[in-house]
Amino acid sequence: MTAPAAAPEVRLDKWLWAARFFKTRHLAVEAIAGGKVQVDGHRAKPGRGIRPGARISIHKESLAWEVEVLAVTLQRRPAAEAALLYTEDEASLARRLEQLRQRREAGPQDQVGERPTKRDRRQLERFKAP
Repeated sequence: MTAPAAAPEVRLDKWLWAARFFKTRHLAVEAIAGGKVQVDGHRAKPGRGIRPGARISIHKESLAWEVEVLAVTLQRRPAAEAALLYTEDEASLARRLEQLRQRREAGPQDQVGERPTKRDRRQLERFKAP
């Protein structure tokens, strides 16, 4: 008699990267280590195994996702395919869309400490020119 096949499992950092929540695995590991990612309500380590049915909370900048894992993959695929790996809670989606709407309405924010763009630099040079 053979043992039943185990459900597929993949590392948390690889899943977050494949599902396109983070651009690189390194950024995913940093977020996990910083407590920005929780699995089933608990802090997790990057190597934790993720299976379909797991609930993951992801906090990135001012946005938050509450998702349930539907599938796992080791490969990073196009965004349309990556969206099939999870389903987002209705409340989470509504909250995130509201935050994005408010951010859009607020308009562009001045980024203090950032270098001026090429256009900004040219405007400053024209302003300072005698």
